Amino acid sequence: MKNKILLYITIISIFSFNTYSQKAKLATADKKYENYAYVDAIKTYERVAEKGYKSTDLFKKLGNAYYFNADLDKAAKWYGELFAMNNNDLEPEYYYRYAQSLRSIGQNDKANEMLELFNQKLGNDNRGKLFKQNTNYLEAIKANSGRYQVEDAGINSKYSDYGTTIYLNKIVFASARDTGSLGQRKHTWTNQHFTNLYSADLGDNMTPGIPEKFGTTINSKFHESTPVFTNDGKTMYFTRNNYLDGKKGKDGNKITLIKIYKASLENDKWTNVTELPFDSNNYSTAHPALSPDGKTLYFASDMPGTLGQSDLFKVKINDDGTFGTPENLGNKINTEGRETFPFVNDENEIYFASDGHPGLGGLDVFVSKINPDGTLSEVQNVGENVNSPKDDFAYLIDTKSRRGFFSSNRDGGQGYDDIYKFLETKRLTCEQLLYGEITDLTTAELLSDAKVTLYDSQFNLVSTTTSDAKGNYSFTVECGKTYSVRAEKIEYNTKEQKITIANDKGKTYLPIALEKEKCKVTIGDDLGKCFGIKMIYFDLDKSNIRTEAALDLEKILDVLNQNPTMKLDIRSHTDSRQTFKYNEALSDRRAKSTINWLIKKGVDSSRLTGKGYGETQLVNK
Repeated sequence: MKNKILLYITIISIFSFNTYSQKAKLATADKKYENYAYVDAIKTYERVAEKGYKSTDLFKKLGNAYYFNADLDKAAKWYGELFAMNNNDLEPEYYYRYAQSLRSIGQNDKANEMLELFNQKLGNDNRGKLFKQNTNYLEAIKANSGRYQVEDAGINSKYSDYGTTIYLNKIVFASARDTGSLGQRKHTWTNQHFTNLYSADLGDNMTPGIPEKFGTTINSKFHESTPVFTNDGKTMYFTRNNYLDGKKGKDGNKITLIKIYKASLENDKWTNVTELPFDSNNYSTAHPALSPDGKTLYFASDMPGTLGQSDLFKVKINDDGTFGTPENLGNKINTEGRETFPFVNDENEIYFASDGHPGLGGLDVFVSKINPDGTLSEVQNVGENVNSPKDDFAYLIDTKSRRGFFSSNRDGGQGYDDIYKFLETKRLTCEQLLYGEITDLTTAELLSDAKVTLYDSQFNLVSTTTSDAKGNYSFTVECGKTYSVRAEKIEYNTKEQKITIANDKGKTYLPIALEKEKCKVTIGDDLGKCFGIKMIYFDLDKSNIRTEAALDLEKILDVLNQNPTMKLDIRSHTDSRQTFKYNEALSDRRAKSTINWLIKKGVDSSRLTGKGYGETQLVNK
């Protein structure tokens, strides 16, 4: 048993011989304005920055603008400019955001440096702790263990038996057992018979009866395994060596790989066996699994685009029976190792086997939640009882009875691989309801149609919703986990709050109040307030434009360019250190200097007026 070729009688062993933050994209609300009464400050900041002007506040706002919209490559650019200013007083959160942004563009070494600094500045943050400790995965597995009652399924032979599915109250599985035929062929790599499909009736508590061969039209002289059936029972997908209509296909190295085939039930017989359109002689596809609605097929493959030895993919099944383009499930699931044997239940959980995620040895069974938006939640090891130091795979569970089957080559079995049945006595996840209202910070008005997004502690997208007519939102979350909740609404500043969920079931309340974002200016208002420009200073006895003043004037220039009908009145003041007449003339020169600067930048002089007030309106008291 210890020397057998892994991944189960050629069906998967091919993967052993043939030697990605998913970046979540959130839609950004288009900011549209009827006239110059509304000013998009962030876009102005970017246009100003692109001209070479620098400030800590400027780069913070630009980095955050893109970070909050998950446009992490652009966030990395502006956070990079922020850190290039060598400001040691930056809040620790910027180190973490910069690190996450760097990872999105593949700069992992620099990201690690930022996370190290983040941990030094804020050592009690769980994100920093996880980075520093690299997660004690054995403790995590231990916490998930002891949840199953496991026993031999009662259908095993001294050969390989594995890969179960449920069909019409029967268990269907692959077996290499010899049924007595003198002509039964053996595979030269294992000296076992090629696997065929077998079935057994299921009795009380999903206890299998006596196995028998499954049909006479599917099994061939090569391997068949891991079937899955549509909800109406009329279509099946299964794995077979590259063999159809008596012809055996081979790749460039003359190796017969494996493919996924489709068959239809007609007159109680399986017929019309065809290979799927994305199959190939040059790579393997195997172990199909169907989504609860039957519209998505999941499978394992080493096709081009695979991240490791074998990855999990999904493909859309169209209403007319055609298929879309296979998509890799990404590095949330897939690693440089092997991911295989997917199973999706009616609670939208995907179980799979992997030797790339931290486990107990060999292949372990893992689970992830498929979120409503198609993203995948944190991958978890299902724990001991199911997992062992050997290969554990092909997990299947009935969500109503919490009973199911898995396969393993663990010690104590009857054959090379054996099928085990189990009862799950405790659910893996403890869940809570996270809820609250979105309100206006100033008026406390309940805000409907606000976009609310939930992220996990590693800032991976978990789910997105919209506040209802009463401003309410809610998410189902896991106990003991830390999340970030982000609320967005047009004309409001985006706000993000972190929350740690309690370790027991219940509810967690998190209200979020949003502040108005837009600058609304009308005739007679101070445009400088929109950008926090309290004053544009001149050097003593000077009227030339200073560098820092030019940065603020660029903001005003951008507003004028974006609003061609806007007119601006510029007012200049002095202190009282010179004579009244001198200060009046100096302030007038400064107002004209400012006007001339804007004119040189292309603003029509008819749009600009200005006056020097000297010391008649002292701003500094």
